Amino acid sequence: MIKNIQLNSFIGLFCAFTFSNVNAQQALFIPSTLSGSTISLDIQQGAVNFLPGNSTPTFGYNGNFLGPTILLNKNDSVSFNITNSLLDITTVHWHGLHVAPENDGGPHQEIMPSQVWSPSFKIRNNASTFWYHSHVHMSTEYQVNLGLAGLIIVHDSTEASYVLPRTYGIDDFPIIIQSKSFDILNQLAAFTHDDSIMMINGTIDPVLDAPAQVVRFRCLNGSADRTYNLGLSTNANFYVIASDGGMLDQPISANRVRLSPGERYELLIDLTGMQGQSLYLMSYASQLQNGIIGSPQVGTGMAQLPGYAMNPLNGADFNLLNIDVVAQTTNPVTTIPVQFQTNVKWLVQNADTSRILTFAPEVMGPQEMVEGPFTISGKSFDMDSINIHIPFNNTEIWSIVNNTMVAHPFHIHDIQFNVVDRNGVAVTGIETGWKDVVLVRPQETVRVIAKFETFYNDNIPYMYHCHLLHHEDEGMMGSFIVNSTASTGINSNIYNDIKVELYPNPVGDILYTTIPKGADFVIYNSTGQVIEYYEKSFLEDKLVVHTSSFVNGMYFIQVKTPKGIIVKKFVK
Repeated sequence: MIKNIQLNSFIGLFCAFTFSNVNAQQALFIPSTLSGSTISLDIQQGAVNFLPGNSTPTFGYNGNFLGPTILLNKNDSVSFNITNSLLDITTVHWHGLHVAPENDGGPHQEIMPSQVWSPSFKIRNNASTFWYHSHVHMSTEYQVNLGLAGLIIVHDSTEASYVLPRTYGIDDFPIIIQSKSFDILNQLAAFTHDDSIMMINGTIDPVLDAPAQVVRFRCLNGSADRTYNLGLSTNANFYVIASDGGMLDQPISANRVRLSPGERYELLIDLTGMQGQSLYLMSYASQLQNGIIGSPQVGTGMAQLPGYAMNPLNGADFNLLNIDVVAQTTNPVTTIPVQFQTNVKWLVQNADTSRILTFAPEVMGPQEMVEGPFTISGKSFDMDSINIHIPFNNTEIWSIVNNTMVAHPFHIHDIQFNVVDRNGVAVTGIETGWKDVVLVRPQETVRVIAKFETFYNDNIPYMYHCHLLHHEDEGMMGSFIVNSTASTGINSNIYNDIKVELYPNPVGDILYTTIPKGADFVIYNSTGQVIEYYEKSFLEDKLVVHTSSFVNGMYFIQVKTPKGIIVKKFVK
């Protein structure tokens, strides 16, 4: 087993080496569950004694670190009451769930300190494993790193018809994989590549008592940037039964599964006849292709990620979870299904639109090709701009071109997509299932196809972005609107005939704008509700909005111009 080594300094190195030798294995923590038609989450500060010495300040949902697993059923309707008890602005994104943009929890659905956000929506996804996490603009890595993440499990009648392990915490286990960096005071550090301490469900050096039968691992890569190459220490095969968005057509036998940040795969591991034995779930990172964070090498020559080569996990094979096999349960599952329901995928020949999205550094240079910051199609994220307009019900092919020296896991909100091909070669195996994250390797082009159905909103966008959280925070993200028709919606600011400026922002009781007198405008809140009652006046031919009656939160002002619509955000 690779020992956990801290690399911030010589003192940190010594301390971490000491900790790795004195910490006994700990029972794997299994998060509690929440279910029902109304679910409450309190986003709160906490502290955890991960390592000897100082406790570590953390964030969590309904607890100190991470959050409960939310159990949902397809076609049920659920309402959330989410209280932000932090001193920071935050959001809650339902990663992988097909919901309306006003409920998506992206950077535009900010929850202010002491504010309660109450989204409600119907569960439309097929049975699979999803997750929820912070998605606040420019602070996603910081907040997720401190603990704002949790699993979502969706059940449906089709999945229920198969003989599968599904007793949570008994034969059906949540496996949230994260790598962490601690400084000398045991504070969690972000924006580094010395993440040499591994956690599963927030447990360091975990051990799991698993029954001698078929067990189910719902694996989520919740790390900021590290990719894992999952396998068993025995090199035995297991079976992959589901990817990000649902069940595969049939279980696929494998002895390795590459899991990049944001991705989920469900594994069946047959432990029948192994009572009394021990094995490990491992990451065989030495087998990862160069350019993937976690592999032996990212970059070439002098162009290297700072501190990357010093991290002992990079390019190494290391243990993730010790599995101790214990007695069977009363009604054990001991067989693997042969077939599942065949997925009906989107057909390339039926696509309405094709688009090309290109990853490149903001400034061209050898080091920038590895370290960034990176752009998508030449643009960094702007909260006030819309990058793509998609007509409602469009089926689209997106070609994702990676012109950098580092692999990027690419995530699209709202929909599940099918991966068509990599560099023109059709994908096979576990990549043929429903996905919402795809890893695009250096100098690779990946095509995906999706249909943008069910929801449209001409004002509130969804996101697409790299799921390396530092890249996302630096601006490797764009927004798209699913329009009610092909011809309406917000135009990118560069096409508008006037500039709209708002001040002060955040606003007190009066908002001054550069909207000319007589312009047609509307104000709405972060949920898309139009604010109808407010006073307005004009000062030197500029609009003045009296906002004393507005509750604290985020608002948008939409201004119609001869060339389209421009939208600006302000905060009360």
